[in-house]
Amino acid sequence: MLDALGGEPGSVRLVRAPGRVNLIGDHTDYNAGWCLPMAIDRDCWVAVRRVDADRVRARSLDVEGEVEFTPRSVGAAGVEPPWGRFVAGAAQVRGLGGAGWEVVVASSVPPGSGLSSSAALCVALVVAFGEDLRDPVRVAEAAREAEVLATGVRVGLMDQLASVLGQAGAALLLDCGHLEAEPVPLPPTVAVGVVHSGLPRMLAASAYAERRAACETAARRLGVAALRDATLDQVRDDPVARHVVTENQRVLAAARALRDGDLATLGALLVESHASLRDDFAVSTPELDLLVALLVEEGAFGARLTGAGFGGCVVALTRPEDRARVLGRASERYQDRTGLVPAPFAVEAVDGAGPVPLS
Repeated sequence: MLDALGGEPGSVRLVRAPGRVNLIGDHTDYNAGWCLPMAIDRDCWVAVRRVDADRVRARSLDVEGEVEFTPRSVGAAGVEPPWGRFVAGAAQVRGLGGAGWEVVVASSVPPGSGLSSSAALCVALVVAFGEDLRDPVRVAEAAREAEVLATGVRVGLMDQLASVLGQAGAALLLDCGHLEAEPVPLPPTVAVGVVHSGLPRMLAASAYAERRAACETAARRLGVAALRDATLDQVRDDPVARHVVTENQRVLAAARALRDGDLATLGALLVESHASLRDDFAVSTPELDLLVALLVEEGAFGARLTGAGFGGCVVALTRPEDRARVLGRASERYQDRTGLVPAPFAVEAVDGAGPVPLS
């Protein structure tokens, strides 16, 4: 990766930012609620070098096409190919002006999976361009702004916070209203697995914006700043708002269960969360529903779609010794039933984003 940049080693900056899997708490972050993600051992890498030129030139080691633009004259939406819009969005957020940069990116976070490949890329970019990690919330906010510029989708802040604040061996109880994070250690009796359903997810093409607008409408109707402040009695007859309120309750209960090592309760909460995302929030698909059911049948404590929905991945909690068997057997049965090719893999909780020392 560094060879692709050239130049003297001392002129290159390398940054790593992890993807994330959300154990529970989806569509709560933009409602100022709670969620329970963890940073995972799938990373985005960005290497940058200053150059004496009035342009940014970027290449990816994963997809074809080179990006070149002048930051002061080109908006993110006008950059081609589309992956380059994230580079342009980060350049705009950082106010690079006429500064010249060479950029190389690579990633092991599967795109379109619900594991925050875009957020990881934006975090890595804004840090590589000089955002100070001593203010992690500002880094997350800058990365979100870059993603909004690149995609036009008003995403929440969970993904970026998880990528910046991740801790090895722990999930993060994120309070997205107060922008606070509390590590919740994962007990040695639980392992986390992910299965990509074989259905790619494109957030901009999904009903994400519609669901967010429905949440904002419900909050205005109830006279609350955000659905975080609504009660269950207030939202019983509104399925979208009801999901948010009950999901917040499930997140807090799941954090308690994780601390107590109560894996039966934790697993049941994941299954309830998926049912709410399916029935109340309507962001699941028949394929995701089937995959969740098969994982539980094969011995997972619990499973649920993870991320915004509309495709992508399912997360499952198992005993460590059972993880490979549960993921493998459920994936085989899923492929037999659907004809889709799933991708199962184990994930571990890792530390958040940061520069990589170069020797």
